[in-house]
Amino acid sequence: MVKKNTYIKFFVSIIMGLIALNGFAQKHKYSKSDFYLYRGDNVVDVVFGTAVPNGDYSDPMFEFYMHLGYKRYITPHLNINVSYNKFNLAYKDVTNDGFMSFDVNFEGLIFPHKRFSPFAYVGGGLNAANYFEQSDAKIQGGVGVEYIFTDNIGVTLFSDYNYIFSDNLDGKVFGDANDVYWRMAIGFNFYFGGSKRKVKTNENEPTIINSNPIINN
Repeated sequence: MVKKNTYIKFFVSIIMGLIALNGFAQKHKYSKSDFYLYRGDNVVDVVFGTAVPNGDYSDPMFEFYMHLGYKRYITPHLNINVSYNKFNLAYKDVTNDGFMSFDVNFEGLIFPHKRFSPFAYVGGGLNAANYFEQSDAKIQGGVGVEYIFTDNIGVTLFSDYNYIFSDNLDGKVFGDANDVYWRMAIGFNFYFGGSKRKVKTNENEPTIINSNPIINN
């Protein structure tokens, strides 16, 4: 019961954080052109990292994790994203199994007009063993940071928590708590879309020269 309450508090805190972010965005509105200075409406992200289970066995091990996803910004502060994730979950001298998950998240970006920004996300998905021998619904939430190091390309560092609606993820049913796992990774965001609109907007914006033309007599 203690573990279950901890899981609930974790997800509630992320959801409340996204709600607070929405309130922050309403109070501090920035033009879309500021967003396009560093980012775009669409994102393809590639991620590599590690995954570790928290289940019914002792001695969990860190194993390989990769992710390929797509994000679409609804507002400068909020995007919806989908991803395919491939990873292994292992316990020392017991098991090392391959899994995949298909996730859908709502992600909030705190400072979309700056190169560096923290972000948080929450969502749900489907967790499946290789060849779909076993599949279970899940929910997940995570936090991370992003830095735009060159035009339309950002590097991310993040960790997420995944709660499976099953206690049989590791092949052992024990106790009243469902299985969970963590993922930690570094990735790259490739932005596209919006740059043409940025140029068009900037061309239409008044400049000092346009506002104060020099008239030669």
